[in-house]
Amino acid sequence: MADKLFYSMGEVAEMFDVNTSLIRHWESQFSILRPKRNKKGNRLFSPEDVENLKMIYHLVKERGMTLEGAKKALRKAPSESGVDRDAELMERLQRIRALLVEVREDLKAGEGEIVTASDADMTDADAAAADASAETPVRRRRAHSAQAERIIGVSPEIEHVRQLIDKVAPCEARVLITGENGTGKELVARWLHAKSVRAAAPFVEVNCAAIPSELIESELFGHERGAFTSAVKQRKGKFEQADGGTLFMDEIGDMSLAAQAKVLRALQESRISRVGSDRDIEVNVRVVAATNKNLREEIQKGNFREDLYHRLAVIVVRVPPLREHAGDIPALVEHFIRTIASEYGSAPKPIDADALAELQRMPWSGNIRELRNVIERLIILSGDRITARDVKEYC
Repeated sequence: MADKLFYSMGEVAEMFDVNTSLIRHWESQFSILRPKRNKKGNRLFSPEDVENLKMIYHLVKERGMTLEGAKKALRKAPSESGVDRDAELMERLQRIRALLVEVREDLKAGEGEIVTASDADMTDADAAAADASAETPVRRRRAHSAQAERIIGVSPEIEHVRQLIDKVAPCEARVLITGENGTGKELVARWLHAKSVRAAAPFVEVNCAAIPSELIESELFGHERGAFTSAVKQRKGKFEQADGGTLFMDEIGDMSLAAQAKVLRALQESRISRVGSDRDIEVNVRVVAATNKNLREEIQKGNFREDLYHRLAVIVVRVPPLREHAGDIPALVEHFIRTIASEYGSAPKPIDADALAELQRMPWSGNIRELRNVIERLIILSGDRITARDVKEYC
């Protein structure tokens, strides 16, 4: 007998259920499941609603709409929605207006009360077959979105970043993410990918500062066997690996001018050529770049190409330093305490209010990355609880 199930709509327009063995079989038919709300107020849906939810999913997945865009379209009169002129579809669209509810990612963890699901007709053998089935776009989308941790904070600065992500992610425009080291630029890039129409495709990272200038071309564009001394076999570069998905180019301000010229050509023509090959390869990649430098100043110094900057900076997302949203430090500290305690297999350690106040007064030149390291240090070195004295002594 299958485990109890529920359906919900997630932030990246997926169907989710809490049955681990049947997690990917959202198309299947299940028994009666009355709608409930969990402790956070998120709605659970009955099987009668599932067909309607599938229609929302169809609008988002197949027609390239964002979840918010689908909601807006479906709120209009059927004749004005522009979604479809089919009479049956119009009838269904009218029925699902009341179900336009966006459920947050925490439902993926299985939170919420399940009422009944006693007559599900999928056997254990069916469940085993489901686990062994080939990877699907839904599977890949869920895996990629699961890799993106929550953006923590309720300050206006962080809320502005969230709003930019929601607006920019569904489009194909290139994005330049700016901010100091440790502010969370990579996390922003992951959410831009997770909320995009490319979410089921690869998210490929490359740290431009970590690759020697003589190897950057091979790393980005790949090489043929025998192209140079150590090229013992053909290798695909990052652009090819990210084909159909997102290429995240971190610390792009540290890339050499020669490599910048080759990246510019790839962006202009959507074609690359492997080292040692005279054949062009078409690539379909959305580039998201990040830097901790002021690229306009680097252009004035002659260190960065202005034409490449304008190719990359269609949309600029600035991630604020921690000192500009210190009000989010208590929430971040709570998150890090839980995460680190889980890693250590211990109970979360309580922290005093005056200790939090001390942390909020610190300058945090290393930003959120530094805060996490400090919290780990305090967990290790403090007593039964973290006090203000601990903060002053160990930070």
